[in-house]
Order: sequence, then C-alpha cells, then structure tokens
Amino acid sequence: MQARIRVVVAKPGLDGHDRGAKVVARALRDAGMEVVYTGLHQTPEQIVETAIQEDANAIGLSVLSGAHMTLFRRVIELLAERDAADIVVFGGGIIPADDIAELEKLGVARIFTPGTTTASIIEWVRANVSSPVG
Repeated sequence: MQARIRVVVAKPGLDGHDRGAKVVARALRDAGMEVVYTGLHQTPEQIVETAIQEDANAIGLSVLSGAHMTLFRRVIELLAERDAADIVVFGGGIIPADDIAELEKLGVARIFTPGTTTASIIEWVRANVSSPVG
C-alpha cells in the first residue's frame, strides 16, 4: 500500500496575495494528497524546515512578487544543504518564460503559469512526485 503524497504549499517572501496558493492547496487535498499550507511571508529556511519536519514529497511555491529567481534558488540550495534534494520543487506565479527555463536549470521541476487548471496541476503532481510506500 502506498501512503499519500505529502505536499507543502508555501508563499515565500513579501508577496501578500495567496488566493491561488489556497486554491491549489485545496485542489491537491481534495485529490487525496496530504497538504500543509504554510501561510504568507515564509522564508526559504522556514519552508524547507517545514518540508523536512512534515516528511514532504514536494514543495509547491507560489511567487507573484517578482522575486522568483532568488526565492526558488534559495529553496533548492537549502534542500541540497539539508540532504533533502529528493523533495520535488514546483511552483507557479507571474514568471516570464525566459525565467522558467532558468529555474528548470536550477532544479525546479515545473512552473505553472496563470490560467493553468487545477486538474493539470494534480495530474502533474501524481505523475511526477513519488509517494512513499506506507
């Protein structure tokens, strides 16, 4: 029997708009995943600590502030420093196409842009995030 996929959904930085993150968190939960929503204004350090403590399989970051390159990079670095690079990082927000390619080079598995359906996010998570064997 496989355990459910565990996802930490986080809003890093100063961005105060979290409606999209909450919609995604609820959709993942309704699809049978365990979801921990960290709330607004989280530091990369807090997000990584939460993911490790919660034994998460993935971290979903929502960034609308324009600081996506810095915030995603720092989360990836911290996961590597904590020997937790197996936690899949994905995200969404207002992110230019050129930056998406750069984020993927850093190790971000997927970026979802505005207009992406929750069904396609759920499908991607199920296909790309391994759930632990329970």
